[in-house]
Amino acid sequence: MPKATIHDVARLAGVSIKTVSRVINREPNVREMTRDQVQKAISDLDYRPNQSARSLKSRRSYLIGLVYDDPSTYELPSSGYVVNLQQGLLRACRAANYDLLIHPCTYSDAGVGKELRQLIEHNQLVGIVLTPPLSNMPRIIRAIGETGIPLIRIAPGARRDRPNTVATNDREVSAEMTRYLASLGHKRIAFISGHPDHKAVARRLAGYRDGIEQSGLRFSERMVVAGDNSIRSGEECGSRLLARKQPPTAIFAANDDMAAGVLRIAHRKGISVPGQLSVAGFDDITLAQQIFPSLTTIKQPLEEMAELAANLLIDQLHGNPPPKKTVVIPATLVIRESTGPAPH
Repeated sequence: MPKATIHDVARLAGVSIKTVSRVINREPNVREMTRDQVQKAISDLDYRPNQSARSLKSRRSYLIGLVYDDPSTYELPSSGYVVNLQQGLLRACRAANYDLLIHPCTYSDAGVGKELRQLIEHNQLVGIVLTPPLSNMPRIIRAIGETGIPLIRIAPGARRDRPNTVATNDREVSAEMTRYLASLGHKRIAFISGHPDHKAVARRLAGYRDGIEQSGLRFSERMVVAGDNSIRSGEECGSRLLARKQPPTAIFAANDDMAAGVLRIAHRKGISVPGQLSVAGFDDITLAQQIFPSLTTIKQPLEEMAELAANLLIDQLHGNPPPKKTVVIPATLVIRESTGPAPH
């Protein structure tokens, strides 16, 4: 079957070739009904513009970069986080006929700023979507800013309304999870915090404290132990908590990997979940549904956040101003088998 052309799209939509071009390039002053007709024709014909010709005509590339912290630098990394980000960005890029370059890097590397500047220049990127913890590091943001291309940050941490930012309600939803555990009768609820460089994860600790106090319980620093976002650290922290004379009856971890580590150590110690111990996580990665018992967690809307970030970036590339405030997409509780009533 021959590849569809812009002429085919125009003919099917009943518009001119110029109108199709304006829709593809997100130009203003196209009626919504006309835009929908063209988009439907593009979808029906599976039309893809010739990016080389498009770039030559406009004298710029149509390539967006997704930059994230390389998960392979962590012990037993989960790939689900990165996959969800990629899926969201790809959906937005395909709809707008942009290409996506995916670039992992190590945020702690002293030369990461230079690495990103070279990446942008060599590939002629037109914009960057930056994920945590890179998105909360001023030296990295400055390095990208020096290139002059637009930047959208995902979950940069400290919640101050700012343009070019997409986030979720980490603190509020973490308080909700803590209140849920308290509603099951748990009074000794522990929390495993994440790596300190991940500012968004730090907001989950603040939410845990809010939830403890909102439930009429007393916050204790002894009920908080520090992990590093890995399964191994979840095992270590869980082992320390469960070895106490009065162990917690519920453990809430700042991500699903650490929660999975707690489940593993509970199994080794012969502690039934959720009969003797309830366990909750955050992110709702694929692993959360695959382990036994399946993990109660908080679904972070990563795909939606990434898709929105890409759309905000593409809108800027077509002359539309970014929103003046952080755009927040709420996370939600997902109740599964790993939580239950507190033991008598």
